[in-house]
Amino acid sequence: MKTFKMISVGVLQDNQIQDFPLIDGIIINQENSHRMWILEMFIDQEYKELFENWKATEELLEARVVISYPENEPAGFLVAVDTVQEIGDHISVLLKGRLKRARSQYAEHLLEELITEGLSGQELLARFEHDMHSRPRLKKDRNLT
Repeated sequence: MKTFKMISVGVLQDNQIQDFPLIDGIIINQENSHRMWILEMFIDQEYKELFENWKATEELLEARVVISYPENEPAGFLVAVDTVQEIGDHISVLLKGRLKRARSQYAEHLLEELITEGLSGQELLARFEHDMHSRPRLKKDRNLT
């Protein structure tokens, strides 16, 4: 098994990514024959009902997870909610599923968006470096994802 720090997580819902601010998170590659992963999120209790509903309906969710470093491209997962556990004023949510193999090409889409905005030269380079680090949601992700 290999474990990684979860930096951020969002779930595709109604053609938009809903981000869940993490207090803490870990992702585990079980390295088994089923290629299963476990994602554990420690988040505010305000999301408890939403995750319990997803668990009750056994809905398959598309999650986008940034692992280890904020600059990393989000990895796509197809997961189901396994456990929702209350811990004080927060909840621990366990998701289980598989890594999607398709690469989202964040850098290419960001560059295309910045050029479309009319940026060039040093201004383009500075904004690209900044946005690759801060990972703002792209316009295409806000509109469709």
